[in-house]
Amino acid sequence: MASSESESARVLSVDVGSSSVRAALHDARGDALEESAVKLDHDFDYTPDGGATKDADELLDLVARAIDGALCRAGDARVSCVATSTFWHSVLGVGGDGRPTTPILTWADRRAAGAAKDLRDRLDEAAVHRRTGAPLHSSYWPATLLWLKNADPDGFRRAGRWASPADYFYARLFGGPPSIGTSMASATGLYDQNANRWDGEIVEATPVDEAQLPDLSDEPRRGLRREWAERWPALADVPWFQAVGDGACSNVGSGCTESDRLALMVGTSGAMRVLWKAGSVEVPPGPWCYRADRERFVMGGALSDGGNLVEWLRETLRLPDPGETERLLAEMEPDAHGLTFLPILNGERGPAWADRANGTISGLSMSHTPIEILRAAMEAVAYRFALIAEILQKASPGDKQVVASGGGLFNSPTWTRIIADALGRPVTLSKVEEASSRGAVLLALEALGGPRIEEAPTYLGETFHPDPDRHETYRDALTRQHRLYEAVLGGD
Repeated sequence: MASSESESARVLSVDVGSSSVRAALHDARGDALEESAVKLDHDFDYTPDGGATKDADELLDLVARAIDGALCRAGDARVSCVATSTFWHSVLGVGGDGRPTTPILTWADRRAAGAAKDLRDRLDEAAVHRRTGAPLHSSYWPATLLWLKNADPDGFRRAGRWASPADYFYARLFGGPPSIGTSMASATGLYDQNANRWDGEIVEATPVDEAQLPDLSDEPRRGLRREWAERWPALADVPWFQAVGDGACSNVGSGCTESDRLALMVGTSGAMRVLWKAGSVEVPPGPWCYRADRERFVMGGALSDGGNLVEWLRETLRLPDPGETERLLAEMEPDAHGLTFLPILNGERGPAWADRANGTISGLSMSHTPIEILRAAMEAVAYRFALIAEILQKASPGDKQVVASGGGLFNSPTWTRIIADALGRPVTLSKVEEASSRGAVLLALEALGGPRIEEAPTYLGETFHPDPDRHETYRDALTRQHRLYEAVLGGD
């Protein structure tokens, strides 16, 4: 893209997250134009048996409405391309008529735990993990597809193809069969990270054929179908880049694009990741490992409970307004409540991948207050991050600056301070509020001939330095949490 054009052109970002859909316009540096931003909240549909689904057409409608809103605020701006970020791992069936035959089975759906165990019994999980970067767990496609065949035989039978949510959206927008980009494919649990193709052995272990999987392609889509072109004339013929996983985008958007920075994110869920450029990877035991694109890998650990846990506690415990809650949290001493909390209400994706895990609070008495329970939960999440940090230090040695993002931390300096103390290392807040959106845009600008993502400006805010005494207190509390974990889940 010529420099004169790039200065005036705008990139439209579409960020499909686990709790909201966002759209905004960005300038040539990847920075969002705040006046254009649209955010539409949504929730997964949770069931008592561990289900976590979303109606695909409802989510597509939110995407369309978010784009409507951003374009209404665009004025005379010319849109050069569309960059998309979506949550990883999730899958739905698509029939011959192009319509869903199943809801979206999201990363948070735990009902495939039994199927994951079946796969572990039949396959060499360590070898599968080395090739695919994914353990045999309920959050990935192999176990989900195996479970779904028996749980919803009609929907399974009618599905001619399987797709991630973004693949389905693009098929609806442009026509043709679903296609999937490297980043989204790499986090399915079916993808060989080094060979850059579907992994034959794990595909064969599922009840689907490779021909039913999305076509692998990183080529941007062009030429909206008539109904969408009439709705969005400005987007009719511009390139729409294939969706990139939100975790990889978050690293890029927060400036964690090389191995000397560690991205820590607390949004709906939580994650800690390192991203780097390489031709191939040797996946170590422990962390997951996917791709940001054909040139870059991203490795880390994920927590199913983050900001969603805090919001659930706010509602369940009827806590004070956020400002008063933050003040009360800040006044408490570390681990003063004496509670031991396992923050795995949505199951465990890391570091030990216990499919059937549920949350536990030990030591609860009539004297405990709602604020103490909330503080215990925040500290407990920080301990899980400390475990992930230890794993990543072994997998990716060297000093790393920790850069934090996500609404959970932007809205609570106390929680950020807790995490710094639990890690025993400084944590610097990113100034980018929507890192996933910005990351998708920076990757798109690079693909259009713009600067490499490593050259993009990094916006950093306040640094929280750890207190040595608090760190020791939290290390003791982590040991206590580990004992509870072993007592509750040691035999899982």
